[in-house]
Amino acid sequence: MQSTDIDNNKIRFKAGRITVTPVAAAALELAKAHDILLLARHIHGDWGDLGQRDCLQNELAVLLDLRILSRYALPTGSVIWVVTTADRSATTILLADGG
Repeated sequence: MQSTDIDNNKIRFKAGRITVTPVAAAALELAKAHDILLLARHIHGDWGDLGQRDCLQNELAVLLDLRILSRYALPTGSVIWVVTTADRSATTILLADGG
């Protein structure tokens, strides 16, 4: 779910060092999806397939320097999480099912 009153053309926060786990990279390749596009959605405030409560938590996290998590379903059925640390030093792209 994406908030309609947020300017999604503006980068909302720094991603820091980007890491893509090998399992996530394989899932993205299988789905013919690109990690950079999911990362772009994440840092622009498009939280993907989250409910309203989780989207609101992310909005607060941006303001209060807390951890930010986005969820993106791939066409293959796999789910990718994009997680940015509270201190904005790192963002990890990983498969929700353990990788």
